[in-house]
Amino acid sequence: MKLKLAKPLAFFDLETTGLNISSDRIVEISIVKILPNGDKEIKTKRINPTIPISKESSSIHGIYDKDVKDKATFASVAKELADFIEDSDLAGYNSNKFDIPLLAEEFLRANIDFDVSKHKLIDVQNIFHKMEQRTLVAAYKFYCNKDLTNAHSAEADTTATYEILEAQLEKYPDLKTDTSFLSEFSQTTKNVDLLGRIIYDNKNVEIFNFGKHKGKPVVEVLEKEPGYYSWMMNGDFPLYTKKVLKEIKDKKIIQDKVETVIVNKSKSVQQSNKKIIPHQKQPLETEQQISENKLLMLKNKFNSK
Repeated sequence: MKLKLAKPLAFFDLETTGLNISSDRIVEISIVKILPNGDKEIKTKRINPTIPISKESSSIHGIYDKDVKDKATFASVAKELADFIEDSDLAGYNSNKFDIPLLAEEFLRANIDFDVSKHKLIDVQNIFHKMEQRTLVAAYKFYCNKDLTNAHSAEADTTATYEILEAQLEKYPDLKTDTSFLSEFSQTTKNVDLLGRIIYDNKNVEIFNFGKHKGKPVVEVLEKEPGYYSWMMNGDFPLYTKKVLKEIKDKKIIQDKVETVIVNKSKSVQQSNKKIIPHQKQPLETEQQISENKLLMLKNKFNSK
């Protein structure tokens, strides 16, 4: 069963200096972009991370400092990569928890406003775990009956991930082939940010998903404890989490201003609609009253002489 694509779907994988979303960097990125007509475009780049690669990471992906010291930095290729995936939904293996959050951090450092809400996100690992619960190597063997001999090479992992998703669609008739379904099905929580520090509750209200305020609405916490915002913005949280937090706060400020304008306008309308009691007109004099008044005036004039 083939993917049903309304727009391109970009499978991608990162090799990095380590596992910390906030502080580690990309050393290799590979993107396999599948077009709606089935054509494939591949872009693979080694990146100078500008920081040392940990020994643990090098022992896994085989990329060392000397291999990337003369490569372009992410900042210098960020625009090219952003343009390449701008029109695409995104897919990967464990990508919702790691690759996409780390990629977003790199884009934001390069002053590119990466907005994840513009992309459907398909995490093949989450589909796999829901269906079979295995590793990428096992998934490749299970679904494609192939050995992933070059595991932890970004391009090999990315290509394998694409083949696994296609095999999953063949194996499970209940899986729909459109990206909207696959994106929703491969989510474990309804994240507002990428790491799930802030999530939507069952009423689509943004709530904190960690720490002492876990389960509480973000807006409510920020109103009662304004210092919590500063603590997060100055703390070791991913830039994308901070971006989302700021957007929630700014949205609340705008809503408050709009409500104030509406209330003031309503009061103004109410005041203007208050009935003004008109001056009562003096009743017109009858002919008898006029005659009596004239007679009284003559009498007064006579008495004054």
